[in-house]
Amino acid sequence: MKNVLEYLEQTTIDFKDKIAAQDGNSAVTYNELLLASQRVGSFLAGMKTARTAIPVFMEKSIDTLSVFFGAVYAGCFYVLINPKLPKSRIEQILEVLETDFVVTSHIYDEYLLEIENIKDVVYIEDIKKTWNCSENAINTTDLNVSSKNKDSIIIDEKLREIRKNATDIDPLYVNFTSGSTGTPKGVVICHRSVIDFINEFTKTFDINENDIIGNQAPFDFDVSVKDIYSAIKTGATLEIIPRELFSAPMQLADLLYDRKITTMTWAVSALCLMTTFHVLDYKCPSFVNKVLFSGETMPIKHLKQWMEHLPNASFVNLYGPTEITCNCTYYKINSIPSDDKSLPIGSAFKNEKVFLLNENDTLIKDKNVNGEICVSGTTVGLGYYNNQIETAKHFMQNPLNKSYIEIIYRTGDLGYYNDDNLLCFAGRKDFQIKYQGHRIELEEIEMALVKTDGIDRACCVFREEKGQLVAFYIGDLDAKEIRKQLSEVLPAYMLPSKFMPIEAMPLTANGKMDRKKLKAILEEKRR
Repeated sequence: MKNVLEYLEQTTIDFKDKIAAQDGNSAVTYNELLLASQRVGSFLAGMKTARTAIPVFMEKSIDTLSVFFGAVYAGCFYVLINPKLPKSRIEQILEVLETDFVVTSHIYDEYLLEIENIKDVVYIEDIKKTWNCSENAINTTDLNVSSKNKDSIIIDEKLREIRKNATDIDPLYVNFTSGSTGTPKGVVICHRSVIDFINEFTKTFDINENDIIGNQAPFDFDVSVKDIYSAIKTGATLEIIPRELFSAPMQLADLLYDRKITTMTWAVSALCLMTTFHVLDYKCPSFVNKVLFSGETMPIKHLKQWMEHLPNASFVNLYGPTEITCNCTYYKINSIPSDDKSLPIGSAFKNEKVFLLNENDTLIKDKNVNGEICVSGTTVGLGYYNNQIETAKHFMQNPLNKSYIEIIYRTGDLGYYNDDNLLCFAGRKDFQIKYQGHRIELEEIEMALVKTDGIDRACCVFREEKGQLVAFYIGDLDAKEIRKQLSEVLPAYMLPSKFMPIEAMPLTANGKMDRKKLKAILEEKRR
């Protein structure tokens, strides 16, 4: 298997009329999703050459899925650009991709007018119009799903030719994350990485055709990769939960119950939203049998509530950065942990090597000794798009291997082995943090702050135990005005939760901003 579309094609053979996805407005069968994807693919193949980016300027929906898979049928890779991102960030992403082209919907016309470097626009509505008027229009009877012949399921000769020339290391998607230089970094993930990960992920957690997967994550966040590809590999149904429901916890609980959701692969912050508002007491999603979470440390008191309300469900702590295709370790929670325990991030998935290196690049095997978490294997990404400097910093030759090429990803996360020999997370070795499920470079926020009129210097600190991101600054602006200006250049998840003016920035002996002293100031103010 060399292409993720083989998941969709085989599942359509097995479950032609089963609901593949529903998004609150509509539903689509596997047969319909396959046909829509191939039609989009035929259209895009006439416009773009293989292995080029297809930016998708849409929020998550069934149409978005068909554009994703259509881009892949065209031999290209997709990049979800959330229309709600600040204008300047969207322009930065397009500059990195070196394109002025997007696929979108007319419902985003108002947003498009704001983006100066979008010149070439294709609308999904216009693509759909060609389905019935094209000389090569596809009829559903052309899809012989009973033949058990995968080749016959690609019904456009041009798409067949594209598939013949494809390789499993062709890019599948690019997800953009925070960058320390102030420019977002595009993580490139190939087909082979997703295939190897999803095969193990679905097997390890017994995700199958009977599951209904409740998709929480936006499609530009790699948690959604697990939802999308677990569904199309197994024949499960993907329930695309509207973003606005995560501001309406009671309605969210109604949907989980009414749609009989069985599988939740959610960010910790989304799970805590429901327990914070005691939604499980209002209506417990009793059909849920798998709760898998990642992105941040799960507070034990919130985990307890979930486990008490769903005593027969499986709970799993997942760990891994975007750069290694979703996750590299997992820990199955067999009993409710005590308040003084921290959850391990566990053991590596099969076919992934996860290990610790000390500052001298020596392997750490002893228990309770911190080292940098490093990962190798076919799930490691292809680097950062159009960014050789940052790629070379993080994707590099394994220093333990002098004999042949073995690229590892250095996560920048610190870990240690506990007394049970399970890997545990121990924070960061640099200024990158995990906040609201996202990995964020503090330097990027600081650069945006000092570019703000009225601010001379700025430094950000993260209080992990409180989940609080605090910006210290020297300047005359108040917090409201700073937040307003920052929201024009940074995504909402990168905005500090607290802004603190300071007369002078504390410095270390080396003349660097002293983050430890700033944290101490926070502790003093709490007393």
